[in-house]
Amino acid sequence: MNEVREPEVAYGKKKFTIEEYLQFENASTEKHEYYQGEIFAKAGAKPRHIVIAKNLMRDIATLLRGKPCQPYGSDMRIHIPENTLFTYPDISIIRGDIVGFKKDEETLIQPTVIIEILSASSKQYDRGEKFKLYRDIQTLKEYILIDSESISIEAFRINDRNHWELEEYKSLAGNLLVASVNISLPVTDIYEGTKLPAVEG
Repeated sequence: MNEVREPEVAYGKKKFTIEEYLQFENASTEKHEYYQGEIFAKAGAKPRHIVIAKNLMRDIATLLRGKPCQPYGSDMRIHIPENTLFTYPDISIIRGDIVGFKKDEETLIQPTVIIEILSASSKQYDRGEKFKLYRDIQTLKEYILIDSESISIEAFRINDRNHWELEEYKSLAGNLLVASVNISLPVTDIYEGTKLPAVEG
């Protein structure tokens, strides 16, 4: 991610309050993340990323129909009050009542599941610093990383001892379990239309 320059022109400074970020973001035609006073551009998605996101939303929405859970795509902004991050996960699932951020009701604060689709430019951040920030979300039970360049899924789940455990999926034959909302997604359906090889060489 690169620091955005447009807010500096608008406000004449490099550090921004949350209120200034929200004012700027709600008027912007593009999406930006916010962290500790800085604003960052969110990179556009490539075709495989878009295909995987479409597949996920299609299947998750179908499986959760009639249940007290709601999936959201990358247009939904999530805020973590504990560390100031505002971000747009590729997929977020909210279980139970929807709780909005008090300063912006269109921003949600209590996701149960977050799914990020990895690209070459984002995977290091999503696996490292971003996961660290996400772990401050008290309601978060699962963090799932789906590679857009190979058949590879990393599902982190919080266990009964409040520790994060990893389960990996490397084959199209498997089913991705999203345990906290009690659904299972065939890996082959997640990667449908991506033309990625079933066996990595």
